[in-house]
Amino acid sequence: QVHLVESGGGLVQPGGSLRLSCVASEFADAMSWYRQAPGKERDVVATIFTIGGSADYAEAVRGRFTISGDSDRNTAYLQMNNLKPDDTAVYYCSVFVRGVDYWGQGTQVTVSS
Repeated sequence: QVHLVESGGGLVQPGGSLRLSCVASEFADAMSWYRQAPGKERDVVATIFTIGGSADYAEAVRGRFTISGDSDRNTAYLQMNNLKPDDTAVYYCSVFVRGVDYWGQGTQVTVSS
């Protein structure tokens, strides 16, 4: 069983920034951030590969969001800049370990004036 704990969500005005953190209870080859807005499917936002540090981004956030990781602490971060109302969602951290998907409890991000 892998446990994930997210933090860093909140309310921010359009154009503002937030930084999300996700701590995993053990090492994972990759860590991902997903988001789910009300009435919509859960979509991947960004993924970082622990070995090498390469990253992938959804088109909607490329250039505004940056995912980074600290492999010594089994931690991934999501720096979100120039936030837009469409970024409002519950953000989830996820890892795939030994054939199983694990999810955090989610953290709410609300972008509103």
